[in-house]
Amino acid sequence: MLKAAIATFAASLAGAGQPAFEGSSQPIRGETRERIVGSSWHRGCPVHISKLRLLELHHWGFDGDVHRGKLVVHRAEDQEILAVMERLFNRRFPIRRMALIDRYGADDRRSLAADNTSAFNCRFVAGTSRWSMHAFGRAIDINPVENPYVSGSHVSPPAGEPYTDRSRDAEGMIHAGDLVVRAFARKAGWEWGGNWRSPVDYQHFSSDRG
Repeated sequence: MLKAAIATFAASLAGAGQPAFEGSSQPIRGETRERIVGSSWHRGCPVHISKLRLLELHHWGFDGDVHRGKLVVHRAEDQEILAVMERLFNRRFPIRRMALIDRYGADDRRSLAADNTSAFNCRFVAGTSRWSMHAFGRAIDINPVENPYVSGSHVSPPAGEPYTDRSRDAEGMIHAGDLVVRAFARKAGWEWGGNWRSPVDYQHFSSDRG
């Protein structure tokens, strides 16, 4: 019943001139596997590569056009994240770019600086030896420049400094209780780093399950 309702809604949007959302999930294999093994995934990661899934999906860009992006997430979260992204797509929330972090050598700083929305990356929480939720495929950073990580006077990425003023309502920003926060909470049960007290991570959404 729910799937039929979603399909009907998508069809009505398409009929009204709104492109229909397209998204898929598949195991990590072939060219994608070759690309991420030894890069964002390596032996010793807390999740085996067989438990990860490649999502390919439509999203709106800052240019007003539809683009096809890629995310890697845990297989237990794939359908929920597709549902979140469909919700954002139908409401035309813009995402600058969505490429696998391997395009940036699995370097988190390079990906953030490029304002890239990404998910899986087998890495520790910065400055610790504790696995990030990104290492489990259970976290996503969205529009990092417009939604920076803030710890005292430290802002990451540095280009996000103008967006530390959260009274702004610029394109791609995320605010408490808005569409993006509600979609992640309702569709996936993920929490928003913008609700943290210190540090505050406005780009970050994650599950509480490792």
